[in-house]
Amino acid sequence: MDSALSPHERVVDYVPQTVTRTVKLLVAGNFGVGKTTFVGSVSEIRPLRTEETITEASVGVDDMAGLPGKTTTTVAMDFGRITLNPQLALYLFGTPGQRRFVPIWEDLAVGALGALVLVDTRRLEKADESLSILEERGVPFAVAVNDFEGAPKHPLDEVRDALDLDQGTPLMRLDARDRNPCLHSLITLVEYLLEPRV
Repeated sequence: MDSALSPHERVVDYVPQTVTRTVKLLVAGNFGVGKTTFVGSVSEIRPLRTEETITEASVGVDDMAGLPGKTTTTVAMDFGRITLNPQLALYLFGTPGQRRFVPIWEDLAVGALGALVLVDTRRLEKADESLSILEERGVPFAVAVNDFEGAPKHPLDEVRDALDLDQGTPLMRLDARDRNPCLHSLITLVEYLLEPRV
C-alpha cells in the first residue's frame, strides 16, 4: 500500500507563516531498512534524495543479505519536511545506512533534537550499530519496526528485549509506505523528546 503524496498533492513549498518552531530530526537505521521510503511517505514537499545505483564496487563492502532486489542506496541523505501542526514544522534528515557513512551521520546529527530509528525484524541484529552510534553521540531516539511483507512479527516486548531498549524508549510498528502510521511515529517521537526529563 503506497500512500506517499503524489507530486501534484505536494502543494506546500514554503513553511507556513504560522510556524513558530522548527525541529530537526534524523530518520536512522541500517542499510535497506526503509528510511528513504519513510521520508518520502510523510514529506509535504518533494523529498530530496541522494540515491545511487549499487555497483559491483560494493560487493564485499555492503552486506546485501536479506535485501533481494535492492538496486539503489542513499549516499548522503534524504530530506523532507512535514508541518505537524500550524506552529511546528519538522525537518527530516534520512541517514545513509552503511558504516562507511558514519562521518555523514555525525554531521547530520548536529542540531538534531532526536532520531527515529527504523528496524527490520529480518535483520534485527543490524540495528545495534545504529543504536550505538546514536547513544555514543547522546542523540535521544524512538524505535519503529518497519513491517516488511514476509518478515517475522515478533511481539514488541520481545523486540525491546532483543534490542536492549530502556522501558521509557518509545517502540512502535509501522509500514514505511503508509503515511498515517509514519506520522503517528513522528508525533510519538516529538512528544517523547519534548517531555520534561528528570
